[in-house]
Parts: sequence; structure tokens; C-alpha cells
Amino acid sequence: MTKQTNTIPANRNALIGGLILIFGGALAFVGQIVPDSWGLGFGLLVLLGLGVSFIIAGLLTREAGWFIPGGILSGIGAGIALVDGPLARLIPAGLLPGDEGGLFMLAFAGGWFLITVLTALFADETHWWPLIPGGIMLLIGLAAGFGSIFGTVLSLLGNLWPIALIAAGLYVLYKARHGEKQPSGDVPQMSDSKL
Repeated sequence: MTKQTNTIPANRNALIGGLILIFGGALAFVGQIVPDSWGLGFGLLVLLGLGVSFIIAGLLTREAGWFIPGGILSGIGAGIALVDGPLARLIPAGLLPGDEGGLFMLAFAGGWFLITVLTALFADETHWWPLIPGGIMLLIGLAAGFGSIFGTVLSLLGNLWPIALIAAGLYVLYKARHGEKQPSGDVPQMSDSKL
């Protein structure tokens, strides 16, 4: 009976994964035969459609793994929509004094942040690591879109990142040296009489 209960979630995940692949394939097939009369890009529909599908799978299963591709694909799709898709018309001209690629990077960073938010709200474990690539992309997007101070900060971080590695190494050494000590009762002690 234990084997059967352990295979049910795996079968459910395989079922959901298969349905997402079928949905993505159907979107791709329809995108090839239906003319783009609404001005929506084929890539935009596929990316956002798959991203939302993975997010829905994560909501249904409450497993954090589904939110990772969901956040990444949704961030890329939102970036395309803002730069070259239907949402591009809603962005006022001159909003970003720099490159519009910065706007794409900001949306892409939002997709990474979405992973942390969704796993915190709907999964058993919170993934904090997406804040690192999301933060890097946020800085790149701000530097490309707005320049000035953000470009200076990005340049400074580009030169100082080895210090973060040194600090992390020192922290690891400190924790190893001053970490939890085992109680003396757990480690057998040799007495002088046994020597």
C-alpha cells in the first residue's frame, strides 16, 4: 500500500507535465497556421502560455519545482510583451532614457522574483536563491534603462564581486571553527590508564 501512495504523486506530476507539453505543442502548432491578426507575437503566446501553465501546475500540486520554469518563462514573456508586444504601446515614449532592453531585463528580473514569492505563498519550501539572479538582472535592467547611478553601481559591483567571495569564505571558515561543538559525552575520551 505504501508503494501505491508514493506513486500517485509521481503519476500526477507526469500527467501535469505531459498536459503542459501538449498545451505548448498545440500553441506552437496553432501559431504556425493562424495568422497573427491581433498583433500578438507567436513567441509571446507560447512563452506566457507555458509560464502560466507551469505556475498553475505549481498551484495545483503545491510543489516548488513547477514555479521555477513558470517564473522564468513568464518573465521572458512579459519582457517581450513590454518591448515588442501589445504592451509596448502602453509604455510612454521616453519613459526610459536609456536602452529599452533595460525594460526587458526588469520584466525578466520580475519573473525570478516571482519564483520566490510563489514558493513562499504556495509551496512547502521557499526558494530564496532566485533573488540572486533576479537582483543581478534588476541592476542590469536599471543600468541599461536609466544609466547614471545604476550604471556606476553595476560597474562598481563588477569590480568588487571577488570581495563577496572572500567574505563568504571567511564566514564558512568562521562557522567551521566556531560552529556547534559536540558535547563531551558523545566523543569517547581516552584516559591516561589506557595509554
